[in-house]
Amino acid sequence: ELNIAHTRYLEGADINFNAVGLAQKVGKSGAFGLSLMSLDFGDINVTTDAQPAGTGATFRPSYFNIGMGYSHMFANKVSVGILARGVSEGLSNVSAFGFALDAGVQYVTGPKDNFKMGISLRNVGGPLRFNGEGLSLEVPNPNNNGTTIRILQRVSRFELPSVLNIGLSYDFFLGERNRLTALGNFTSNSFSRDNLGAGLELSIRDMFVVRGAYRYEIGTTSTTAENTPLYTGIAAGASLVLPINRDKPDHTVALDYGYRVTKLYKGSHNIGVRINL
Repeated sequence: ELNIAHTRYLEGADINFNAVGLAQKVGKSGAFGLSLMSLDFGDINVTTDAQPAGTGATFRPSYFNIGMGYSHMFANKVSVGILARGVSEGLSNVSAFGFALDAGVQYVTGPKDNFKMGISLRNVGGPLRFNGEGLSLEVPNPNNNGTTIRILQRVSRFELPSVLNIGLSYDFFLGERNRLTALGNFTSNSFSRDNLGAGLELSIRDMFVVRGAYRYEIGTTSTTAENTPLYTGIAAGASLVLPINRDKPDHTVALDYGYRVTKLYKGSHNIGVRINL
């Protein structure tokens, strides 16, 4: 399976996500995965103390990560997976690099394997620290002899935002090729409020899929605009799945679209293509 995805984050902010994922079955019960993701922040004006309105030059921050993972299914009921990821971010003269692990387990049961429960833990790793020439400063010599010296600033380490997800889903089969899935999810964030979410997915003849969901941020009591969550909680999406080979019904290409409503800008748009061979 090959996944290619593009996200226009906060439409109007000129921030884009680009991602590619590849999964390949290994043996009867295993699968190997590879993922790549980058962020495009667009051109940002260079400003200084002397020119706070901008110098006329621009720069582009870089954010990139690559992950390699493996999963295994036990007795068609329990699946376990782990992924190791390298994270790189920085500017032309300062950067940071680190490693993180993702791990998850899923349990499937029910008369038609229609009940699923999963737990995942993401971004578990060591702290990162920025280094580079961009952290050096040229300051007057303390000996007052009219010369300058260059010193290197010390910067604090920072942690990756670890996330714990616990999810449940149940499939209601409406005939042979139609399905309605109800799902719920709890997300625990290390640096922000926890979330509760619920959604529905309707699949028609395994070709057209529509989705709707709502997420609530636990502990949000303020009604002021600056303290309410960025996302309103409403999300929706759809998929169109088309067969590639009539003799092989599991060979398909799918077009995916998702939208999340935000209180600022014009929401976040997700567009993706999935190819199963």
